[in-house]
Amino acid sequence: MAEKSPTPIGKIVGASLIGTTIEWYDFFLYGSAAALVFNKLFFPEADPLTGTLLAFLTYAVGFVARPLGAVVFGHYGDRLGRKKLLVISLVLMGGATFLIGCLPTHAAIGAAAPLLLTALRLVQGFALGGEWGGAVLIVSEHGDADRRGFWASWPQAGAPGGNLLATAVLAVLAAVQSDETFLSWGWRVPFLLSGALVLLGLWIRLSISESPVFQQAAANAGPKPAMPIVDVFRHHWRDVITAIGARFAENVSYYVITAFVLVYAVEAAKLDKGFVLNAVLIGSAVHFVSIPMWGALSDRLGRRPVYLIGAAGVGLWAFAFFPLVDTGNFAAITLAVTVGLVLHGAMYGPQAAFFSELFATRMRYSGVSVGAQLASIVAGGLAPLIAVALLQAYGSALPVMLYVAGAAVITLIAVFAARETRGRDLVTLDAPETKTTTNR
Repeated sequence: MAEKSPTPIGKIVGASLIGTTIEWYDFFLYGSAAALVFNKLFFPEADPLTGTLLAFLTYAVGFVARPLGAVVFGHYGDRLGRKKLLVISLVLMGGATFLIGCLPTHAAIGAAAPLLLTALRLVQGFALGGEWGGAVLIVSEHGDADRRGFWASWPQAGAPGGNLLATAVLAVLAAVQSDETFLSWGWRVPFLLSGALVLLGLWIRLSISESPVFQQAAANAGPKPAMPIVDVFRHHWRDVITAIGARFAENVSYYVITAFVLVYAVEAAKLDKGFVLNAVLIGSAVHFVSIPMWGALSDRLGRRPVYLIGAAGVGLWAFAFFPLVDTGNFAAITLAVTVGLVLHGAMYGPQAAFFSELFATRMRYSGVSVGAQLASIVAGGLAPLIAVALLQAYGSALPVMLYVAGAAVITLIAVFAARETRGRDLVTLDAPETKTTTNR
């Protein structure tokens, strides 16, 4: 069947944004539930903080699966195209999330409950490991170089969009249900809702065309690489290291601000969960708007300067974040979350274009996905786990502040050492002579 004519960039952006919002809704919903109810439903025999630690351990398992998803989806995405793999990732993520909403708890089936929960979390992580790279690439490869930072930042806005949606649903349920009702069956509602959202996402994603840059590379580059991931590490290994380092502070800060804050506020600051969810809700809304603004700024100033602002900002803001939460004042907590997320957006906004401009087309899906998701294991996946462990061990937020600041230092070094990529022609990257010289 002949490929459709290129889809207008606005429709491509809309399809990617809606799809990533749904996938991140599924992924973040688990994180919020891990902080609020999974410790009681699936690990009821542990004390509160230990139960939360175990719940976050299953949360971290999803991050372990993400590099595997990156390799598998990257391989086929570089060989078959971006669009097909985006559809598959959405089905996998939505199906796993829906099934979590159907799971029996520890009270019903004992130890099998957390095992099933962990298995479905692995499927979520596998799907998201392939989703992110495809979503940002299909926009980057449709848009023009002059505005790539702006256009490619919109799929990134799907992360706060999904978190906004997940938090909003949980906040509504927390407002209209008692704690007992929410713990009994209310927590299942947002997971089951994922089924309807996935149908919407599929309808939109099936209507767009394949990336024209990928089509051109497939037509002109001769035989397809048997193993794109091998070529990534042969020709772009420094770029993979850059991506890992760049993701470090971005991942750690985000999951501390949006997931760990729920644990800290409820367990340490003794605040109501609905109170904190509303603060995260407001912060996520501002975050959603700020990401494309930072992406557009990177088209003017460059990817590196904007990214460095964000990394330095979250490292410093960590020392104000927890004292503001400790006040118990809603305005102060909202300020803490919102400023933290805006600074995070300075990294997350330019990130899609920055990473896309590092790799050649025939290995771009693999390179972008693997570079980003390898960082997710030690950064995003372990961030809430490490933060809870530090709080439990020291009874203070200071070690968590130092942890976020340390992550910021790693990202500052990685991005400062990288070369500027703004305005790079993605097709030029495919020239044979550039494939072995892009690391100079």
